[in-house]
Amino acid sequence: MLQQEGDERIHRVKADVARRLRYVRQHHPEGPFTLAGLAERAGVSKRTLSQAESADGCNLTLETLLKVSHSLGISRDGYFLDEQVFEQVNSELAGLAAPAAPGGPSKASPVAAPVDRLSGLIGEILASAAQAQSALRDLPAPPHGLPGRDDERR
Repeated sequence: MLQQEGDERIHRVKADVARRLRYVRQHHPEGPFTLAGLAERAGVSKRTLSQAESADGCNLTLETLLKVSHSLGISRDGYFLDEQVFEQVNSELAGLAAPAAPGGPSKASPVAAPVDRLSGLIGEILASAAQAQSALRDLPAPPHGLPGRDDERR
């Protein structure tokens, strides 16, 4: 009885993973992807993905699932295993695929937000450095004859 329940649960999970894999391959903002294209992008074999998408699914390793999800910019490790995570991430991806405002980019990448944040931080660092440099220029010159300073020049 327990063995049969376990087998049924495994079959359901494999079917869910297969459905989610097919969905993300077809609906990702940077897709749709062919099996070969996604396999190359994720660094896994096309055969593995094909078997995973089949009606019976296959015994995918966690490593393979993570390679696929991370190659698509999905950082939520439970994407293929948890329906709630799957729906949340797909909602976020759909937002990325939404048409942009006039004059904006036409399609956002999953890495666009982190890159934009990093770019903003670098801009702030450069502005702070320029302010510090300007403030240092405005300081009066040090008096001559400071102990140690003349010794260093000799």
